[in-house]
Order: sequence, then C-alpha cells, then structure tokens
Amino acid sequence: MAPPPDLAFDPWDPAFLADPYPAYAELRERGRVHWFEPTHQWLVPHHADVSALLRDRRLGRTYQHRFTHEEFGRTAPPPEQEPFHTLNDHGMLDLEPPDHTRIRRLVSKAFTPRTVERLKPYVEGLAGDLVSALVDAGGGDLLTDVAEPLPVAVIAEMLGIPESDRAPLRPWSADICGMYELKPSGESATKAVRASVEFSEYLRELIAERRAKPGDDLISGLIAAHDEDDRLTEQEMISTCVLLLNAGHEATVNSTVNGWAALFRNPGQLAALRADHSLVPTAVEELMRYDTPLQLFERWVLDDIEIDGTVIPRGAEIAMLFGSANHDPAVFADPARLDLTRADNPHISFSAGIHYCIGAPLARIELAASMRALLERAPALRLAKEPERKPNFVIRGLEGLAVEV
Repeated sequence: MAPPPDLAFDPWDPAFLADPYPAYAELRERGRVHWFEPTHQWLVPHHADVSALLRDRRLGRTYQHRFTHEEFGRTAPPPEQEPFHTLNDHGMLDLEPPDHTRIRRLVSKAFTPRTVERLKPYVEGLAGDLVSALVDAGGGDLLTDVAEPLPVAVIAEMLGIPESDRAPLRPWSADICGMYELKPSGESATKAVRASVEFSEYLRELIAERRAKPGDDLISGLIAAHDEDDRLTEQEMISTCVLLLNAGHEATVNSTVNGWAALFRNPGQLAALRADHSLVPTAVEELMRYDTPLQLFERWVLDDIEIDGTVIPRGAEIAMLFGSANHDPAVFADPARLDLTRADNPHISFSAGIHYCIGAPLARIELAASMRALLERAPALRLAKEPERKPNFVIRGLEGLAVEV
C-alpha cells in the first residue's frame, strides 16, 4: 500500500515509523491539507488547524447521531465486528452531543479531581515499589517492569477490579486498541472482537456485584451517578470502564517509554533533569510533545468545511496529525530540540475541545511519579540495548526498553 510517490508520509514504512517528524515538516511546508489516497483521508499537519478542528462542531467522532451509514455515503461495519463496535460506540470518546454531554457529565460526577488527587499516594507508592524491584534486579525492561504495570494497576484500583482479576486487562486493551490503527487487518479485527466480548462479560458481572454491594470505587460511583432522572445504561458503564482503562494507560505507557528513550538519546537533557528534579513537571509535558504517544486522531466531516481554499465535503474523513502539530515551528521554538525547561508548551497530546482527555490529571500524576522514582532510585539508569519500535503508527510505542542500573 504505497502513498503517492511525491509524498513522504508513509505510515507503513519502518523508516517513517522510526522517525516520522521530518516527513511531517515536509507536509507542513507543502500546505495545510493533503489528500492521502491509501486511507481516503485528508491529512492536517499544522497546530493551528488541528487545534481549531478539534473544537469545530462541523466535525464529529461519529456521524450516526445525524445520518445513517447510507445517507453519509459509508458502509456499515461487518456484522461479525458488532461486539467491538457496540463497545466502542457507547463510549464518550466516540459520541457527540447530546449523548456525549450527558455521559461525560455523569462520568465526571464519579471521576472528580478529588478522586484523582486521593490516588496520588497510592500512585507514588506503587511507582516506588516497581522501580525498587527493577533496581534490585539490576535492570530489566522498563516497559513491562514499570511503564505497563503502574497505570494498569492504578485504573484497576480506581475501578475496583480485584488484583486477582487484573492479568487479562492489558492484553484485552492491546487487542481492542489494534482497531485504531489505519486499515487494521482481519486478524486485528478478530482479536478486538474477542477481547470486546470477554472484557464486556467480565465487567457485566462486576457491575452486578457492585449493584448488590456498592463499594468506594469508580464502578460503584458510575452506578450511583445520576442527574435528575438521567443515569448511565449498563452498556454505557461497560464502555466507559473500557475507555478509561484503554485511554488511561495506553498513552501513559507509551509516554513513559518514548520519553525515556528520548532522554537516553539526549544525555545533556537527562543530566540536567538528574541535577534538578524540580524540572519533572515541565519534562513530562515536553516529552509528551517531543514524541507524541497518539500520532493521529480522526474526525468525520458532518458539514462542508474549507481549509486554505480546499473544500472538504460532508462524508469525508479528516486525519489530524498530533505528532506534526506538536512539532510545528509556528508554535514551538526549535521543535526538533528536546527542551525540558520549555515553559510555553501548548501541546495537544491530550486532544482539545469537548473530547479533551478526562484522565489527563491522572496521567500527569502517573508520569511524574514514575519519573521521580526512577531519578531518585535509579540515578545511573542507562540503556542496555537499542529499542525496537512497534510496527504501529497511530499509537506510537516501543516493543520494550531494556535498561541497566
């Protein structure tokens, strides 16, 4: 599946996946919007456009609140994929007002800033324990030993999922998220459907238990959340829990390993961070900008829009390039340089508008906690071997990050 010969953007090319940022620079130089035939999408590479489009109500994560598939010129998903789409389409990330507004309001009643802040000691304690185990072992894989278990345990703790039930959470999430890549394979779809069925069945049983015996956890809070006569349906609760788990750790896991890989490649910045741990908050933001964990976010065009003289018609799909927007020199001075002191950093790694990441405060707590623990307990942390990048474009991460202490 080759792109036009004159376009450097090729999300299936290993060389591009290793470093997509030079290709983004070319896209930005060549214009504000580009048609990409292999995926039938319009690519938008500039920060100003991406930021505006994320807030533009003429675009939507779905079109089914206004149009049927036929009216929109699209084909319904294959029937065998129904479990995945039922799960995905009832989560607030893939809904538009009024359903999105209602669900986000109800979820926000349970997912409060106080709830998140209350988790901070647990997050910091767990991060310390995980890093201590890594140090005691003389090193290991930062991905599997620290980056993955921390956010998975935190969101599972929030939801009230018992420790004995947590092993399948990460595999379920990985299989479901495989469907968010460009043109996922039939094998990816099969895995996503199976994971959707198994995860949904597990949560349905857990929700029934919490209805009978509420606890001090997020699932109990979602059951109790109401606004006059409005409540979440069971499917909305299941989809919300899966969304919180998937979004709540995929980005955090990849931000952690992408970030440390970037630090190892920039020893001067790593030395500055080791010398001054007060840089951690700005370092977290800069590392999310520098190697963006979610490279692309899609929107449907619900009403015709125009970008730089190009009319993009209703029924088209726009691919907003977060990674490119986060390297736009119109917004970020010397964007290819890692600068952990960068104070003015309006990156869009958490999206914007009504779909701004509800878990952003928790992600920041997790990223800061693991970074501080590694700086304090593994001050000589170093790369053991060059990491391999996952063959994914949309969700950007590594196969592993082998380190020594």
